[in-house]
Amino acid sequence: MSGRLEGKKIVVTAAGQGIGKATAIAFHNEGAHVIATDLNEKTLADLNQEYPNINIKTLDSTDNKAILDFVKTLDEVNVLFNAVGFVHHGTILDCEEKDWDFSFDVNIKSMYFMCRAILPLMVKQNGGSIINVSSIASSLKGLPNRFVYGASKAAIIGLTKSIASDFVKQNIRCNSIAPGTVFSPSWQDRVNQSPDPVQAKKDFIARQPMGRLGTAEEIASMAIYLAGDESTFTTGNTFSVDGGMTI
Repeated sequence: MSGRLEGKKIVVTAAGQGIGKATAIAFHNEGAHVIATDLNEKTLADLNQEYPNINIKTLDSTDNKAILDFVKTLDEVNVLFNAVGFVHHGTILDCEEKDWDFSFDVNIKSMYFMCRAILPLMVKQNGGSIINVSSIASSLKGLPNRFVYGASKAAIIGLTKSIASDFVKQNIRCNSIAPGTVFSPSWQDRVNQSPDPVQAKKDFIARQPMGRLGTAEEIASMAIYLAGDESTFTTGNTFSVDGGMTI
Protein backbone atom coordinates (compact mmCIF):
# COMPACT_ATOMS: atom_id res chain seq x y z
CA MET A 1 0.00 0.00 0.00
CA SER A 2 1.42 3.38 -1.02
CA GLY A 3 1.80 6.20 1.48
CA ARG A 4 -0.29 9.34 1.63
CA LEU A 5 2.60 11.42 0.23
CA GLU A 6 3.93 8.89 -2.25
CA GLY A 7 6.36 10.48 -4.71
CA LYS A 8 6.04 14.05 -3.41
CA LYS A 9 9.25 16.07 -3.24
CA ILE A 10 9.42 17.90 0.07
CA VAL A 11 11.86 20.36 1.61
CA VAL A 12 11.90 20.56 5.41
CA THR A 13 13.78 23.24 7.36
CA ALA A 14 15.04 22.85 10.95
CA ALA A 15 14.93 19.10 10.40
CA GLY A 16 17.72 18.27 12.82
CA GLN A 17 15.51 17.98 15.90
CA GLY A 18 12.07 18.57 17.36
CA ILE A 19 9.09 19.28 15.13
CA GLY A 20 11.20 19.55 11.98
CA LYS A 21 12.84 16.17 12.51
CA ALA A 22 9.60 14.41 13.45
CA THR A 23 7.90 15.85 10.37
CA ALA A 24 10.73 14.92 8.02
CA ILE A 25 10.53 11.34 9.29
CA ALA A 26 6.73 11.28 9.04
CA PHE A 27 6.86 12.58 5.45
CA HIS A 28 9.48 9.94 4.60
CA ASN A 29 7.36 7.18 6.15
CA GLU A 30 4.43 8.29 3.98
CA GLY A 31 6.45 7.81 0.80
CA ALA A 32 7.79 11.31 0.14
CA HIS A 33 11.23 12.18 -1.20
CA VAL A 34 12.49 14.39 1.63
CA ILE A 35 15.32 16.90 1.67
CA ALA A 36 16.01 17.71 5.30
CA THR A 37 17.84 20.98 5.93
CA ASP A 38 19.32 22.38 9.11
CA LEU A 39 22.16 24.58 10.30
CA ASN A 40 23.44 21.80 12.58
CA GLU A 41 25.52 19.31 10.59
CA LYS A 42 25.67 16.78 13.42
CA THR A 43 21.94 16.47 13.97
CA LEU A 44 21.44 16.15 10.22
CA ALA A 45 24.08 13.42 10.04
CA ASP A 46 22.36 11.58 12.89
CA LEU A 47 19.05 11.80 11.03
CA ASN A 48 20.63 10.51 7.83
CA GLN A 49 22.28 7.63 9.67
CA GLU A 50 18.91 6.57 11.06
CA TYR A 51 17.05 7.22 7.79
CA PRO A 52 19.53 6.88 4.89
CA ASN A 53 16.84 7.61 2.29
CA ILE A 54 16.26 11.08 3.69
CA ASN A 55 18.53 13.46 1.82
CA ILE A 56 20.24 16.08 3.96
CA LYS A 57 21.54 19.57 3.25
CA THR A 58 23.30 21.87 5.70
CA LEU A 59 21.54 25.20 5.25
CA ASP A 60 21.22 28.45 7.17
CA SER A 61 17.64 29.55 6.56
CA THR A 62 18.59 33.15 7.33
CA ASP A 63 21.18 33.20 4.51
CA ASN A 64 19.34 34.24 1.37
CA LYS A 65 22.24 33.57 -1.01
CA ALA A 66 22.73 30.06 0.37
CA ILE A 67 19.02 29.40 -0.03
CA LEU A 68 18.97 30.63 -3.63
CA ASP A 69 22.00 28.48 -4.47
CA PHE A 70 20.31 25.47 -2.87
CA VAL A 71 17.04 26.00 -4.75
CA LYS A 72 18.95 26.14 -8.06
CA THR A 73 19.75 22.45 -7.52
CA LEU A 74 16.05 21.53 -7.33
CA ASP A 75 13.86 20.78 -10.33
CA GLU A 76 10.61 20.33 -8.43
CA VAL A 77 9.23 20.97 -4.94
CA ASN A 78 5.72 19.83 -4.07
CA VAL A 79 5.80 20.79 -0.40
CA LEU A 80 7.80 23.26 1.69
CA PHE A 81 7.69 22.80 5.45
CA ASN A 82 9.15 25.79 7.33
CA ALA A 83 9.96 24.87 10.92
CA VAL A 84 12.81 27.22 11.85
CA GLY A 85 12.20 29.04 15.11
CA PHE A 86 13.75 30.66 18.17
CA VAL A 87 12.09 31.37 21.52
CA HIS A 88 13.10 34.57 23.29
CA HIS A 89 12.07 34.71 26.95
CA GLY A 90 10.87 38.01 28.37
CA THR A 91 8.58 41.01 28.15
CA ILE A 92 9.06 44.09 25.97
CA LEU A 93 11.27 45.51 28.73
CA ASP A 94 13.61 42.53 28.41
CA CYS A 95 13.75 42.75 24.61
CA GLU A 96 16.62 44.83 23.26
CA GLU A 97 16.65 45.87 19.62
CA LYS A 98 19.17 43.13 18.82
CA ASP A 99 16.82 40.57 20.40
CA TRP A 100 13.93 41.85 18.30
CA ASP A 101 15.99 41.72 15.11
CA PHE A 102 17.35 38.24 15.80
CA SER A 103 13.92 36.79 16.56
CA PHE A 104 12.40 38.28 13.44
CA ASP A 105 15.35 37.17 11.30
CA VAL A 106 15.06 33.58 12.49
CA ASN A 107 11.31 33.23 12.89
CA ILE A 108 9.90 35.17 9.94
CA LYS A 109 12.60 36.41 7.57
CA SER A 110 13.80 32.82 7.13
CA MET A 111 10.32 31.88 5.91
CA TYR A 112 10.23 34.91 3.61
CA PHE A 113 13.53 33.76 2.08
CA MET A 114 12.45 30.12 1.71
CA CYS A 115 9.00 30.89 0.31
CA ARG A 116 10.29 33.52 -2.11
CA ALA A 117 12.95 31.13 -3.43
CA ILE A 118 10.72 28.08 -3.86
CA LEU A 119 7.46 29.70 -5.01
CA PRO A 120 8.68 30.18 -8.62
CA LEU A 121 9.14 26.41 -8.88
CA MET A 122 5.62 25.85 -7.59
CA VAL A 123 4.22 28.43 -10.01
CA LYS A 124 6.02 26.71 -12.90
CA GLN A 125 4.64 23.30 -11.93
CA ASN A 126 1.17 24.80 -11.26
CA GLY A 127 0.81 23.60 -7.71
CA GLY A 128 2.29 23.06 -4.30
CA SER A 129 1.75 23.27 -0.57
CA ILE A 130 3.60 25.52 1.87
CA ILE A 131 3.29 24.80 5.59
CA ASN A 132 4.66 27.29 8.10
CA VAL A 133 5.08 26.55 11.80
CA SER A 134 3.67 29.42 13.83
CA SER A 135 2.53 29.12 17.46
CA ILE A 136 -0.50 29.72 19.60
CA ALA A 137 1.72 32.41 21.15
CA SER A 138 0.94 34.79 18.30
CA SER A 139 -2.18 36.66 17.24
CA LEU A 140 -4.07 33.66 18.66
CA LYS A 141 -3.11 34.07 22.32
CA GLY A 142 -0.92 36.21 24.52
CA LEU A 143 1.39 34.26 26.80
CA PRO A 144 3.64 35.60 29.58
CA ASN A 145 7.25 36.34 28.63
CA ARG A 146 6.74 35.65 24.95
CA PHE A 147 6.73 39.25 23.69
CA VAL A 148 8.93 39.16 20.60
CA TYR A 149 8.33 35.46 20.03
CA GLY A 150 4.59 36.08 19.89
CA ALA A 151 5.01 39.11 17.62
CA SER A 152 7.19 37.20 15.16
CA LYS A 153 4.93 34.15 15.19
CA ALA A 154 1.92 36.39 14.52
CA ALA A 155 3.79 37.70 11.48
CA ILE A 156 3.97 34.12 10.18
CA ILE A 157 0.19 33.93 10.17
CA GLY A 158 0.03 37.15 8.15
CA LEU A 159 2.67 35.92 5.71
CA THR A 160 0.78 32.65 5.33
CA LYS A 161 -2.54 34.30 4.54
CA SER A 162 -0.96 36.72 2.07
CA ILE A 163 0.79 33.95 0.12
CA ALA A 164 -2.40 31.89 0.13
CA SER A 165 -4.36 34.81 -1.30
CA ASP A 166 -1.78 35.76 -3.93
CA PHE A 167 -1.20 32.26 -5.31
CA VAL A 168 -4.55 30.49 -4.91
CA LYS A 169 -5.17 30.73 -8.68
CA GLN A 170 -1.90 28.90 -9.34
CA ASN A 171 -3.10 25.93 -7.27
CA ILE A 172 -0.60 26.75 -4.51
CA ARG A 173 -1.83 26.35 -0.96
CA CYS A 174 -0.28 27.95 2.11
CA ASN A 175 -1.28 27.09 5.66
CA SER A 176 0.26 27.35 9.10
CA ILE A 177 0.31 25.15 12.17
CA ALA A 178 0.11 26.72 15.63
CA PRO A 179 1.46 24.28 18.21
CA GLY A 180 0.90 24.62 21.91
CA THR A 181 3.70 23.60 24.25
CA VAL A 182 5.49 20.66 22.65
CA PHE A 183 8.14 18.47 24.23
CA SER A 184 11.37 18.91 22.26
CA PRO A 185 15.10 19.30 22.86
CA SER A 186 14.78 23.10 22.62
CA TRP A 187 11.91 23.09 25.14
CA GLN A 188 13.99 20.95 27.50
CA ASP A 189 16.89 23.39 27.13
CA ARG A 190 14.66 26.32 28.11
CA VAL A 191 13.43 24.42 31.16
CA ASN A 192 16.95 23.50 32.22
CA GLN A 193 18.09 27.12 31.90
CA SER A 194 15.39 28.42 34.24
CA PRO A 195 16.26 29.19 37.89
CA ASP A 196 14.10 26.27 39.04
CA PRO A 197 13.78 23.64 36.27
CA VAL A 198 11.44 21.41 38.28
CA GLN A 199 9.01 24.27 38.91
CA ALA A 200 9.36 25.49 35.32
CA LYS A 201 8.29 22.10 34.01
CA LYS A 202 5.32 22.06 36.39
CA ASP A 203 4.32 25.55 35.22
CA PHE A 204 4.45 24.55 31.55
CA ILE A 205 2.28 21.50 32.17
CA ALA A 206 -0.12 23.43 34.42
CA ARG A 207 -1.16 25.71 31.57
CA GLN A 208 -2.08 22.70 29.41
CA PRO A 209 -5.81 21.92 29.68
CA MET A 210 -5.08 18.29 28.80
CA GLY A 211 -2.51 18.11 31.58
CA ARG A 212 0.39 17.14 29.34
CA LEU A 213 2.74 18.50 26.71
CA GLY A 214 2.23 17.81 23.05
CA THR A 215 4.62 15.68 21.02
CA ALA A 216 6.43 16.58 17.84
CA GLU A 217 4.78 13.60 16.20
CA GLU A 218 1.34 15.10 16.86
CA ILE A 219 2.38 18.23 14.96
CA ALA A 220 3.77 16.04 12.17
CA SER A 221 0.38 14.34 11.81
CA MET A 222 -1.23 17.68 10.99
CA ALA A 223 1.61 18.42 8.57
CA ILE A 224 0.95 15.16 6.70
CA TYR A 225 -2.66 16.23 6.16
CA LEU A 226 -1.67 19.68 4.90
CA ALA A 227 1.04 18.26 2.64
CA GLY A 228 -1.20 15.65 1.06
CA ASP A 229 -4.03 15.54 -1.42
CA GLU A 230 -6.64 15.26 1.34
CA SER A 231 -6.27 19.01 1.96
CA THR A 232 -6.46 20.29 -1.62
CA PHE A 233 -9.41 22.57 -0.73
CA THR A 234 -7.64 24.03 2.30
CA THR A 235 -5.57 27.20 2.16
CA GLY A 236 -4.85 30.36 4.16
CA ASN A 237 -5.71 28.77 7.49
CA THR A 238 -3.96 28.33 10.82
CA PHE A 239 -4.45 24.99 12.53
CA SER A 240 -4.01 24.98 16.31
CA VAL A 241 -2.58 21.76 17.72
CA ASP A 242 -2.44 22.89 21.31
CA GLY A 243 -4.11 20.50 23.73
CA GLY A 244 -6.95 22.95 24.26
CA MET A 245 -4.95 26.08 25.10
CA THR A 246 -7.03 28.23 22.75
CA ILE A 247 -10.44 26.91 23.80
